[in-house]
Amino acid sequence: MQIAQGYFFDFAALAARMAMLAVASAPLLATAQLATAVAEMRQVDQSYPAEGVVEAVKQSTLAAQIAGRIVELRVDAGQAVAKGQVLARIDEREAAQAVAESEARIARAEADAANTRATYERTKRLVEQKFVSQAALDKALADFESAQAQVSASRAGSRQAAAARTHTVIVAPFSGIVSTRHVELGEMASPGRPIVTLFDPKDLRVVASVPQARLAEIRAHASATIEFPSLQQRIKAAQVTVLPSADARTHTTQVRAELPDALRGTYPGMFARVRFATGRVAKLLIPARAVVYRSEVAGAYVVGEKGEVQFRQLRLGEPAGEEGIEVLAGVVRGERVALDPAAALSQLRRPK
Repeated sequence: MQIAQGYFFDFAALAARMAMLAVASAPLLATAQLATAVAEMRQVDQSYPAEGVVEAVKQSTLAAQIAGRIVELRVDAGQAVAKGQVLARIDEREAAQAVAESEARIARAEADAANTRATYERTKRLVEQKFVSQAALDKALADFESAQAQVSASRAGSRQAAAARTHTVIVAPFSGIVSTRHVELGEMASPGRPIVTLFDPKDLRVVASVPQARLAEIRAHASATIEFPSLQQRIKAAQVTVLPSADARTHTTQVRAELPDALRGTYPGMFARVRFATGRVAKLLIPARAVVYRSEVAGAYVVGEKGEVQFRQLRLGEPAGEEGIEVLAGVVRGERVALDPAAALSQLRRPK
């Protein structure tokens, strides 16, 4: 472009110099409106991956304590319940009959006790008047004490029958979610038969089996990152606990990684991957969004110093969380990769 009095000003050269200055000053660059990042060495956590399963810290399977037909079911799997909420009812007619029978036994035992007490009092007066022997008094006293013991036994049986009657109502011991309903309406319940299983979703953890050779490193760092592939989420464990026992067959030990808070979408039995921290190591990293996958090949668009774009196949290592992803081969330290692979591909196909 010509400026006044025949002088020329090269705007392209000025733009190139400004781009070079930007490259030197920051890792995030723009070459011809193409955002890039520099591949650089960083200190990241070294980890040991292990497959785990989500389990609830607070989980209960409620079972029947008496026999009877199930006459009411108020919950189903997946339903949230509150502490003390009625979940199911068992036919209480048999239990009510047992309570009535126990009350009748109490009345009979009390009548027998009153009769033996009167006999004892009469025998006691007769002994004082020398009309009966001491042996008769001893027998009357024994009968009276036996009748009193029978009253106590009858009252205990009545309390047991009353308690059994309360077992006809199944209530939630804590607030949570029903994971499984084991029975249907109209089926017969029997002592020990499961009715429902519920868990508290606010308190979950991941349990993984770890070889004993790795336990020392895991104990030393006591830190882990939990990945949920189905949710595409990655969180840091609130606490790591190594259990003081081992499987004699596999020689592995269970390690618990506590979830920090209730995570939406997690439930007992869900698959998770736990990465236990074992140290710090320097790795060559690039942003994860710079990686593009073509079938089974991973690669990135490398931007040269003059703005040229080329596709490089990469050999990747482990993810490094927010830091990026490790590159084992394909780019070297200091090279720039495009953060928008689609824009880089468009620029690569642009006619020169």
